[in-house]
Amino acid sequence: MRLDKYLSEMNVASRSVLKQMIRKGAVLVNGIPVKKPETKVEPGSDEILAAGEIIAYHETEYWMLHKPAGVVTATRDNREKTVMDLLPKVRRADLAPVGRLDKDTEGLLLITNDGALAHRLLAPKKHVDKIYYAEVEGRVTDVTVQHMQQGVDIGDETLTAPAALRILESGEKSRVEITITEGRYHQIKRMFEAEGMRVVYLKRLSMGPLQLDPELAPGDCRLLTEDEYAIFTHNEG
Repeated sequence: MRLDKYLSEMNVASRSVLKQMIRKGAVLVNGIPVKKPETKVEPGSDEILAAGEIIAYHETEYWMLHKPAGVVTATRDNREKTVMDLLPKVRRADLAPVGRLDKDTEGLLLITNDGALAHRLLAPKKHVDKIYYAEVEGRVTDVTVQHMQQGVDIGDETLTAPAALRILESGEKSRVEITITEGRYHQIKRMFEAEGMRVVYLKRLSMGPLQLDPELAPGDCRLLTEDEYAIFTHNEG
């Protein structure tokens, strides 16, 4: 692989800036300054140092992000801060969020360049469970649980797929956990609105077999562990 392509894929800098860095001797291959952008390197074998930092190469990356409120789920946005802005600068340039969370919704978001995995998690026919914690203005009752299980009319052509609702606290402000298998626009908020209630806080706890790390504060991220990655390779969701 060309040295400049290697560094570009790992999002070190733009291709033009990288060429300048290389020609100035700011990039070392196995401890030796290399001044030709077209120099061939072997990912995984050669040690690449750019601006004093070792740049490891990963063909695929899997990031767990605890998305905070106020950030949009997009790869880029001209006006808003995006989830990609919360990732480290040195990482693959072709990463993208798997699905989306509303701007004011918090919680688990997987970011990867593994298109096959993203498809498995998002394909409607796969019925991947997504569990959310919600705080709702209004009293959630067993009747609400039944309605969610039967499917709710939220104004689309079809009812929502059956959802599992677990009441944690019922009162003027209720706390619940809800499991859905779809990802319609503002789906959970619209489901409760159809029941005469309003969601005031929403947080995704899990997506398929992947659970949000409780040690991750809002805005923090980390690469998946080997065990977390393994559950995807052995579980079709």
